[in-house]
Amino acid sequence: MRIDIITVHPPLLESPFSHSILKRAKEKGLAEVNLINLRDYAVNKHKNVDDYAFGGGAGMVMMVEPIALCIEDLKSKRTYDEVIYMSPDGELFDQPMANKLSLTKNLIILCGHYKGVDERVREHFITKEISIGNYVLSGGELAAAVVSDAIIRLLPGVLNDETSALSDSFQDNMVAPPVYSRPADFRGWKIPDVLLSGHEANINQWRYDQSLKRTKERRPRLLGEGE
Repeated sequence: MRIDIITVHPPLLESPFSHSILKRAKEKGLAEVNLINLRDYAVNKHKNVDDYAFGGGAGMVMMVEPIALCIEDLKSKRTYDEVIYMSPDGELFDQPMANKLSLTKNLIILCGHYKGVDERVREHFITKEISIGNYVLSGGELAAAVVSDAIIRLLPGVLNDETSALSDSFQDNMVAPPVYSRPADFRGWKIPDVLLSGHEANINQWRYDQSLKRTKERRPRLLGEGE
């Protein structure tokens, strides 16, 4: 998989992709993440990629021309499954969306900044808009890192135990059950006996029951409740 992230601040994204699972995915050749500096496509000597909004108002707007030149350059080299724009008013990102995007081959992610991008970018270049929550960040870089992480960890071979991702929260529309490790008794706080039983069916049933209980308590909307 290849993910090309268009940003005005590449250093913001260097660290997330240089450690842990994402680093391992890159080293194994399972995922390639490229940080594209939008200023390289600026059309003036000052490398500006933003300007004032027509009609007035506070805040700057990311200009259409540098973004158009950047996306067109990338698309001239390969075919992309999606051109994604990280935006607070995009479709809310969730596990099913991550699952679907993990099946793609090439993605472009455009990180918004300032008051957003010129609307013509959204009309003519963007194929999918994604939000990671109902709040506003200083830019789309952190959101792009979140989306990339959620996608890349699903790729076969990225996790040491490939079944691990299948038991994550939200994979079956429920949150994950409680998990425990050694020691079994810490300060009198004991783990549930069923987890020591070695009875796989009973353990699986316990985990399902706990997932259902937690989902009802914490995320009832996942079950169609409380809407």
